[in-house]
Amino acid sequence: MKSLSFLTTVAVLSASLLLFLAVAKTVDPYKVLGVDKSASQRDIQKAFHKLSLKYHPDKNKNKGAQQKFEEINNAYEILSDEEKRKNYDMYGDEKGNMGFSGDPSGGYSSYGGPQGPGGFSFRPDGWQSSGGQGGSQSFSFSFGGPGGSGSSGINLNDILSNMFGGNMQGGSQFGGFGGSARPQQPGPKGSSDGLRAVTSQVFKKEISEKGRAWLLLAYTPKLKGTQYYESIVQEVADMLRGAIEVGSVNCQADQSFCKEYGLYPKTAPRLFVYSYRVSETGTLVEYNDDLNAKNLKAFCLDHLPRFSKRVDVGNLDISSSTRSNLPRVLLLSTKKDTPIIWRVLSGLYHKRFAFYDAQVDDASHPSVKKLGVNALPAVVGWLSNGEKHILKSGIAVKDLKSAVRELSSLFDNFEKQNKKVVSSQPKKSQAESEQQKIPLLTSSNIDALCGEDTPVCIIGAFRSAKARDKLEAILSAVSQKTLSRKQNSAFGSKDPVTYSLLDASKQSSFLSAFDKSGFRSSDKFLIAYKPRKRKFATYTGEVTVEETERFVGSILNGDVKFSNTLQKPTIR
Repeated sequence: MKSLSFLTTVAVLSASLLLFLAVAKTVDPYKVLGVDKSASQRDIQKAFHKLSLKYHPDKNKNKGAQQKFEEINNAYEILSDEEKRKNYDMYGDEKGNMGFSGDPSGGYSSYGGPQGPGGFSFRPDGWQSSGGQGGSQSFSFSFGGPGGSGSSGINLNDILSNMFGGNMQGGSQFGGFGGSARPQQPGPKGSSDGLRAVTSQVFKKEISEKGRAWLLLAYTPKLKGTQYYESIVQEVADMLRGAIEVGSVNCQADQSFCKEYGLYPKTAPRLFVYSYRVSETGTLVEYNDDLNAKNLKAFCLDHLPRFSKRVDVGNLDISSSTRSNLPRVLLLSTKKDTPIIWRVLSGLYHKRFAFYDAQVDDASHPSVKKLGVNALPAVVGWLSNGEKHILKSGIAVKDLKSAVRELSSLFDNFEKQNKKVVSSQPKKSQAESEQQKIPLLTSSNIDALCGEDTPVCIIGAFRSAKARDKLEAILSAVSQKTLSRKQNSAFGSKDPVTYSLLDASKQSSFLSAFDKSGFRSSDKFLIAYKPRKRKFATYTGEVTVEETERFVGSILNGDVKFSNTLQKPTIR
């Protein structure tokens, strides 16, 4: 009877603990994020991002915000993982444990999994023994994993000893409790499963020098907050779909890659944009502003490629170019700045096309009409032989991604057409090939030849046809020789100098910016001009290949003294 009474007491005690645990059930992740159980991954991601912004400790200093933020992250960790979500929907536990835990239907799972020898399980009709083997006197009440063995739980000896003043033999214990009653083992954080994994191989093959901007999240699995960073990155990616690509770099798995490029995070994840803003070669630039989608989007836009040259509406004829074998394309739009889509395309087709763009008020402008354009926005193209084509006018853009795809198709076809033109042209003689044609400096090409992006432009000024022919031959020969020196110059990998000719008899106002007299006493002479610094140097001696090469070489080596211009030189 005493034994029966004792078992009854244990059952009553266990039932009481069961009711206590019912109060401490696992918080429903669906309710935490405020989504239905049928919600898509995109809906879950949006809800997580919205709540993360609201309760992030850096933004919300109210009491309980930190705890709420942790609940949001834990809920997202479950529902964003397909397997964890499936386990939770089936068992009420993301790990698939068939123990006592929250039931996805709103109730509770009423019994555990397979019990150990002599164990009890609780069913709706009361406690039942699982039938011990060998007459074992130990009792196992499993509310967590199967049998509750090996998990951190509450020792029944301690409970009974405290309540009854005695000790119960047999070492029975309550297994690991589900929900907040059981100490949770920290799982891997910041898996970044939603973004494409970028390794050193992917970076070299698909990112480096490919002309497209990338937004990269550098993290390690142990860092907290990675999911929050990821949600911001994904939101920006959605806003700039077609303009940028996004990815994540696991610096724990690819340490050498992260250290080589300075990506390795220490206390928090880091964000980088593979940018073409600084130079023609891409570089990784870190984002250090406030972590929100608006600022990060602006940062990404600022670092899109900038390979299109802005031209004035009065000079839209770009049929001539220093890169004679490349087709040229001009965008006409009402935008004050180069449109995003044009910057993206200028990166994707860099070194395959020469890009230009201009702001025009409407299609009735005389220069626009002269090109044959009747609706804006419009793209005009020139083949390398100067033949003009209206590639598209009255462009309607549904979204950036589809617009980039549509115009890319036009460019691909136009490039094929240009290759046919180039291949059909008669081959030049060796002498003609060796002589590079030096362009005449005009108002339409001055930005390309002597714009602020050019470190130094060498201008050969002439006053007669004979002097022009001689200068062109000399500059052509020198340009071929000095090109090999550009890698060793102080100007880096960019071409350090450009070469052009100037009709001194017609451009006296241009020359007066350097000298009040306009060099009237010279039939031919050289001007070295630094557009960005507004400085110049001249050579008015005997112009020969040797002297010209010596003059240009001294400029590249920094041995020539430059003077300030009297004013900004302009071509009329």
